[in-house]
Amino acid sequence: METEMDTAVARTARQVAEAALSWLDGMRGSFALPTDTPDDHVLGDALKALAELTLATALVRREAIAGPRSADLADRLLDFCWQQVGQGELLYRLQARTPAATYPMEIYAPFAAAGYRHERLDRLAAQLYGLRAYRVVEHVPNRRLALVSAAAKIGVAVPDDLAALTGQTWLGGTPEPWMLDPSNAYGVTHTVFHLTDWGARPEGLPPQLQDYLHQWLPAWAEVYCETRLWDLLLEMLMVGTCLGRPLFSRAIWEQVAAAQRADGMMPNGMTKPPADPHRAWRNHHHPTIVAVAAGTLTLSRAVSHAATGARSKT
Repeated sequence: METEMDTAVARTARQVAEAALSWLDGMRGSFALPTDTPDDHVLGDALKALAELTLATALVRREAIAGPRSADLADRLLDFCWQQVGQGELLYRLQARTPAATYPMEIYAPFAAAGYRHERLDRLAAQLYGLRAYRVVEHVPNRRLALVSAAAKIGVAVPDDLAALTGQTWLGGTPEPWMLDPSNAYGVTHTVFHLTDWGARPEGLPPQLQDYLHQWLPAWAEVYCETRLWDLLLEMLMVGTCLGRPLFSRAIWEQVAAAQRADGMMPNGMTKPPADPHRAWRNHHHPTIVAVAAGTLTLSRAVSHAATGARSKT
């Protein structure tokens, strides 16, 4: 029965991810950064959207479980993202101009993990991560974990105390579960993502936090499914795939699939998207990107889990 459930979840997750990726490919032009614009103006929503697309498509490449068409779309979108940042040159200029900024390295990290490298940015990263200033960046704790994760992807060892940083996060304190609100929920999901490298290393999440999430993640997912906060719900489904004993919910994935539009776009809450896809992109590209990442990781872990279960019975 468990193997059958894994298979059903994998099928639905694949369908959602493939449809979402197809929509993102069709909206590729909306992700293009403005041209003939000073570097300082290439910030905000445009760069954030491109960074999110980079991360999702890099995960598709890393997991290597998508069908041929989706794998090709993800590769082409990742190439597109790399071209948009000038093959890393834009990120290098932004980082060199504002050495204390952390976002250029965070954007570069998934590119580097996927094999896209910029030699001068690599050298600059090694220099900046070695400064005393790096160790006192005043970010909230889960954002500090993001810096550690980015450094690891780029290939720079940093001296941060992961256990101490984790203990300072909302999740690390294992609070009363009813105190979770959307703001802290996003912190929880990203704490897990950074500690496990987006599910690649489930062992990076301490056992006590794995137990805590096994107990409360299903209830939280039910709440955010009822409120139709699809991007947050999909992030929680991703968290379930990052655990040593992955959590899947066939019923919730079926509701996600039912909410997805026929063209592959995921809605943003209960807001009715405008008919014009380019206007819809502004508020709905983020949950659609998360659908690609969540569907990919769920498919990968469900297939692996089902195979492990089948072998254990032989």
